[in-house]
Amino acid sequence: MDIKEVEALIVNTLEDSKGRDIQVMDVKGISSFADLMVVATGTSTTHVKSLGAHVEKAFKDAGEQPLGVEAGPQPDWVLVDLGNAIVHVMTEGARAHYALEKLWDVKSQAAAEVEAE
Repeated sequence: MDIKEVEALIVNTLEDSKGRDIQVMDVKGISSFADLMVVATGTSTTHVKSLGAHVEKAFKDAGEQPLGVEAGPQPDWVLVDLGNAIVHVMTEGARAHYALEKLWDVKSQAAAEVEAE
């Protein structure tokens, strides 16, 4: 499965499962462990856990076994490692706290540094 197919399956699965604010980030130039990172929001810990399970199942059904899924018993964050793509599903509170989009937005950080000089 190429990276565009991986992205499409992730996004479609999250949309079908009512994931909110789905953001896809191309991190291949700044990450040694993945080419793609996807962040989505669930409305509750139950929804977050369900979204992660749906992504895991979609890839298993497509013959692509995830490398790992990390979540606690009442997760506010579920991580699905698909090898070349990482999926983060979080509650609104966890997403605001960790701000992964800002952490991985190197282009904006670089532009801000240039402006500051």
